[in-house]
Amino acid sequence: MTKKQVINIVLLGPPGAGKGTQAVLLKKAYGLLHVSTGDMLREAIKEGSKFGKKIQAFMDKGELVPDEVVTSSVIKRMAKPDAFSGVILDGYPRTRSQAESLDVSLVEEKRTLNMVIYLKTSEKVAIERLSGRRICPECGKNYHVTNIPPKTPNICDTCGVKLTQRVDDAPETVKNRLVVYENETKDLIAYYEEKNLLYQVNGDLSAGELFKDIAVLFKSEGLIDDNSDE
Repeated sequence: MTKKQVINIVLLGPPGAGKGTQAVLLKKAYGLLHVSTGDMLREAIKEGSKFGKKIQAFMDKGELVPDEVVTSSVIKRMAKPDAFSGVILDGYPRTRSQAESLDVSLVEEKRTLNMVIYLKTSEKVAIERLSGRRICPECGKNYHVTNIPPKTPNICDTCGVKLTQRVDDAPETVKNRLVVYENETKDLIAYYEEKNLLYQVNGDLSAGELFKDIAVLFKSEGLIDDNSDE
């Protein structure tokens, strides 16, 4: 399948929905820029700045980072040349006010948001995915105890050091994150429903199955040509 036009989409879904995985697949398939606010915020934490420490405090509690902290950085990122052919926004917007700011920015950039894809995911699946995640403290490589296990249990394949679990991936914290997400995004989902941009897919599906469903959406909306057997 080939891209027919510039594609600008938003991926919505609770923690553990698989937004990051789908963004990687969509980037590879259609050459879109993946803009992950989570990655941008974690980079700030890694730098150890005062700003990063503030973000860490919110994430450790399983709370959403405030709107004003993320909005300006995302808008600035979208204005760079490598975003001109299309963008996958992953983790932004998280609130109605962020969505309204995004709309203003898109008008200024003469862009159009094609669709908002909501990965509706059950609590059970989200907890299984997140509580099983592990990360190497040295190289940052991600693993999962069942889906992407290291060759030696709990040891990084590359660095040989013990893997760790992010504080916000502990089961009880995940439950809180899911409750916070649902409460904070009700208005956002309603906003995009009102604009007829919201498309719901099953976030409990495997990564491959979900990607195929999203490709079907792209085709149905005329964003891609079905000129292959994929």
